[in-house]
This record gives sequence, structure tokens and C-alpha cells, in this order.
Amino acid sequence: MHHGEQFRLEKLPADRSRIIYPPEPLEPIEDPDAAIREALESPIDSEPLRALLHAGMKLTIAFDDISLPLPPMRRPDIRQRVIEAVLDLAAEAGVDDVHLIAALALHRRMTEDELRHAVGDRVYDALAPRGQLYNHDAEDPDALVVLGETRHGEEVQISRRAAESDLVVYVNINLVAMDGGWKSTATGLSGYQALRHHHNPATMKKSKSFMDRHSSELHSSNWRQGEVLRNSGVKVFQIETTVNNDIYGDGPMQVLAKREWEWNLADRATFMAARAGLDRMSPPARRKVMHGWRAPYGLTSVQAGEVEAVHEVTTENVYRQQLVEVEGQTDVVLFGLPYISPYNVDSIMNPILVHCLGLGYFFNMYRGKPLVREGGVVIMSHPTAPEFNPVHHPSYIDFFEEVLVETTDPVEMEQRFEKRYADDEWYRHLYRTGNAYHGVHPFYMWYWGAHALDHVGGVIVVGGDPGTVRRLGYRPATTMADALEMASDVVGPRPSITYFKNPPLMMADVK
Repeated sequence: MHHGEQFRLEKLPADRSRIIYPPEPLEPIEDPDAAIREALESPIDSEPLRALLHAGMKLTIAFDDISLPLPPMRRPDIRQRVIEAVLDLAAEAGVDDVHLIAALALHRRMTEDELRHAVGDRVYDALAPRGQLYNHDAEDPDALVVLGETRHGEEVQISRRAAESDLVVYVNINLVAMDGGWKSTATGLSGYQALRHHHNPATMKKSKSFMDRHSSELHSSNWRQGEVLRNSGVKVFQIETTVNNDIYGDGPMQVLAKREWEWNLADRATFMAARAGLDRMSPPARRKVMHGWRAPYGLTSVQAGEVEAVHEVTTENVYRQQLVEVEGQTDVVLFGLPYISPYNVDSIMNPILVHCLGLGYFFNMYRGKPLVREGGVVIMSHPTAPEFNPVHHPSYIDFFEEVLVETTDPVEMEQRFEKRYADDEWYRHLYRTGNAYHGVHPFYMWYWGAHALDHVGGVIVVGGDPGTVRRLGYRPATTMADALEMASDVVGPRPSITYFKNPPLMMADVK
């Protein structure tokens, strides 16, 4: 079981426990470059990309930021392959006015190395020195424009460059079903003025799985904003890709891709050696080892064209890899939380991100109904140390020390604290000039767990720092046996137990 940057072996009651394993990796597309060219030539509900390009036009290519995929993929990144194909067509058409924008919304700015990894050295060297490749800045008033409101009164704000372009090409990596669609542009190229309309407790509570678009109010809001973008004349050519769940490949941790009963003696020895080695390392050394891993994902699909039509196909391809049919809900669900989330690439998994990964992401990895029954218990395994990266997460530190000591209620913290953090000039400065997440970002990470907090009867963290765990509003447990005993106090004796073995990522299709 993952336990942050370490591993644990746990024993569960055999007569009332089940383990849900991720599916095997799908076979990858043999020739990714040919598949990309075919998608651009034969798009869905759109003319071919080459027919949309012409000399004298203004072209903007936006792409997913450092938060995707997890862990980062080996070179060449799929974004590089797609962007190079688009630029080749643009060059053939004589398009000179091209900008590339990392669509990071309120995430931290990508570093030069991270941008090079995403788009490749050739693209970076050709465009970045001329100011044509850059991070989106959601706090630059001159670089943003409000295009109107949805029928629900939600403001729609977007990059001025994108709004004034003849064509926006969006290059996406759909790691989970939540990604892509109108969320790419309506969120990725927007700012606080528009994001506050769906990144809030009310929307999160109404989203019954972020991974099922038709049950997610978060997506409904983004789709409404997308409708305004389209009606305002913003023309988007969407390119979405999916990858398989081969995150370990032939590396030293490939044993984690196997089911435990498949382990041979060599696998057992490998796991025990890795576990002991990580336990002996200092936290910084462990972090360096874990974050240094690059996954060998294989491309499983690429589709291009009209945003919504493309996304329907993409979602089915995500489900094809990740959906696992599960019979019935459980009293207690176990999550072993790994070292990485979308918001701590090359950084520290701080306590707020532990909350977000467990209750925001893993809890929501379902279709139909949650894996754990209403009033059930979530048990998470993670050290949950009160440790923060001051460069990446400065407002998280104040959120932990100021907000969480007052309340863990998402609605109350929104009303009492959010606006001040969102408008704080120092956080704004660090976001715009450094590599800090936006001042309001820890609030959003807390809201991400609002649906789970409403649904479950309790949350227990095994092996976490007791004071930190209590500040999150959870209960600490020293061992898994203790945690299961504590869970019985909530759900009754001899509860049914489900260990949801993520990663690699999967979704429970609960019947």
C-alpha cells in the first residue's frame, strides 16, 4: 500500500475484505505520430485542421500544464508530438502569428525545464525567446477579457490573446475523465473572476463524481461557460489524447503493477528491498527518488475537432482503460495515498493536498454511486506531515495556520476567508513572478472534498502526524488494526472493507 513516499504492508480481515485492482494497461497505438496526423486530417464534426489555417491569421495553441499526467511521462511528451504536428501544418499554411500558452489557470507557473519537457526543445527554442511561448497569467488585467455571462449568471473570462485569435488549438492529455472538454479553455485560460462560479462549496457538493460529467455540476458550469465562448466567436479546435495506465513499465517498481498473489520470490524481495531502502532514506532523498520517475505511458487514442463531440469519444476511451465493475458499496474504503497529486509535482504533498487527493480525487473515482456507502468511513494511509513547500504553496501555510484552526467547514471558510486570500497582493505577486500557486488555491483544494465530507461518517488517517490529522478534522490511528476498530464505532461491528488499490488510476463502476 502506498504511504506517501513510502510503502506499507497491511493485513485485512480475510472474511470481509475485498481488493479492487486496476485493469491491465491497454495496448498502446503503435505509431503515435501517424495517429496524430490522421486525427488532424479527419477530425470529428470539423473541417481538417489544415483547412482552418491560412496566412495572416492569428493562431493560439494552448496546452495542459504540469499537473498532467501523473507521474510525468517520458520524453517525448505527447504534447510535444501534437504541437509539432500542428506547427508543421501552420508553417505549410504560412501562419506566422503563433502563440503557445501553458493553460495553468491558478496553478503555479511552469519552469523552463518543465516547459521544455512538455513541448520539446525545438519548439521551446523557436518560440520562447521571441515571447511566443509563455505561462497563462490569470492576474494580468491586460491579458484577460470578460466575454459575458451564462444563463446562470456565471461570468466568462478568458485570455485576451485566445479571444482575439482566429483559431485556438487546445492540446490536452486526458488522464482522468474529469479532464478535457470545455474545462480545458473555460478553466485553463481563465481567472478567479470566472473560476469562483464553479470552484466553490455549493458546486462541489452538487457534483456527484467529478469523473462522471453528466453528474458533475462542476462540468455543467464549465459547459455553460463554453457555450458563451462559442457564441462569442471563440473558435476552438480541440485535440484530446488518452494514455494507458502503464506507470511503472520495466522500472524497479514494476512489482506494484502486479496483484499480490502473483508475486514470486523475486517480486517479494524487490518490494521488501525497496521498502527498506526508502525507510532508511531522509525525506528529501526519498522525494528526489520518487519524483524523478518518468512513466512510459502508451498513447491509446487521439481525437480532434469540435470540443464536445471530441470529448465524448475521449471519455469513452478513458473509461475503456479505467472502469472496473464493482458489485455493491462498502462500509469502509481504504486508500493508500501516493507521493504525488496534480498540485505537488516536484514538490511536497502537504496536508491540504492529502485531503484533496483522498477525498477530492480518490473518493470521486466512481461512476454511478460512491464506493463507500453513505455514513461509511474512509481510511487513508499517509504520513500527513505538517510540511509545506514555501515557494510553491505559500498561501497553504497561512491557510493551515489560520483557517483550519478556525473551521473545516467549506461554506464557512468561503464566507469568512476566501476573498481576502484571493485578493492578497503578496500572494498575487508570488503567483505572477515566482512559482507559487494562487492565493485562493488551498480553498479550492479543500472544497474539492466537500461532496465526500457530506457523504461519509468519518475519516481516519493511518500513520499520520496526530496533531495535523486532527486539525484536518480527521481521526489519527497508529495502525490499520486500530483504524478498523475505530471505524467499527461509526459503522457497526464487522464492517465490510474495500481496499481501492490506486495507482495506477482506475474508476469504480458501482452497481
